[in-house]
Amino acid sequence: MFDNNIKNVFVTGAAGFIGSNLVTKLFGMLDGVEIIGLDNMNDYYDVSLKEYRIAEIEKAEKNSKCTFKFYKGDLADKALITKIFEEHKPEIVVNLAAQAGVRYSIENPDAYINSNMIGFYNILEACRHNPVEHLVYASSSSVYGGNKKVPFSTDDMVDHPVSLYAATKKSNELFAHAYSKLYNIPTTGLRFFTVYGPAGRPDMAYFGFTNKLVNGETIKIFNYGNCKRDFTFVDDIVEGIVRVMQKAPEKKNGEDGLPVPPYALYNIGGGTPENLLDFVQILSEELVRAGVLPEDYDFDAHKELVPMQPGDVPVTYADSTALERDFGFKPTIDLRTGLRRFAEWYKNFYMGGK
Repeated sequence: MFDNNIKNVFVTGAAGFIGSNLVTKLFGMLDGVEIIGLDNMNDYYDVSLKEYRIAEIEKAEKNSKCTFKFYKGDLADKALITKIFEEHKPEIVVNLAAQAGVRYSIENPDAYINSNMIGFYNILEACRHNPVEHLVYASSSSVYGGNKKVPFSTDDMVDHPVSLYAATKKSNELFAHAYSKLYNIPTTGLRFFTVYGPAGRPDMAYFGFTNKLVNGETIKIFNYGNCKRDFTFVDDIVEGIVRVMQKAPEKKNGEDGLPVPPYALYNIGGGTPENLLDFVQILSEELVRAGVLPEDYDFDAHKELVPMQPGDVPVTYADSTALERDFGFKPTIDLRTGLRRFAEWYKNFYMGGK
């Protein structure tokens, strides 16, 4: 359980997919804690989804013993970040805000430098100057790039990113290690593997495919379907974050009398990579079951197999044994169950349950 002395938790990216689910989960676990949220509410994807998530947070707050303070602002705004830390003095910080997406980083690199590099630096600096007990931050399976060895382990070399997005996430890990070493700040990085679920990001394949199929458009399946992804349902991701939040890496000194960096890194992934063609099959079945698409929908007529895209990798596959060893947890929600929950949410959100 969380330390009873915890008074404030700061979650960046609170209107985001993972962030909003984390905040609502914390409402059910904590008592008398102020949860501070930050999000810039940008229009990288449909802002109404972010507004929906904030509304869900506000609903959950009414039934909790916690309070929620939301700031609309940007990680790259150092004055704002400094103000939040000085006013609220969070003991635990969970940095989930970032410019996401591999393909978008090819066309819009500025967004990634501002949010993922400068923004993360601002968080680290604020942690340095305030009594933060634990910084948990989002990394990504993208850091593994084109690694051939599977499953991917945090012990693997990850020095050859194939996208700017991946490079910024690897840089976060390096920055965090340096700050852990220099300033004895406990930091834990989490490499997420293809997170999906209700009210997720429309740029992710399962969501984008659904939108296209509903509109009668053709979906493109990259690398001619010869890709595998380690899909992880958002509830499993959030459960992993919550467990990690409660156990900061230990502060201790080495033989030289200097701090050993209180730094940790974990994968959170399902550990069962799914072929993209199988994934599309399951998604299509669940969309029909939920009534999002008619039973006689011709999926084959709306599928196109295309070559690999720049920045993509053929496989993601998490070795999450360290997470299970240290926290007694591994993701358990299977792909069909997760896509069923997404399809049912999609039906209600976009079609009013009709």
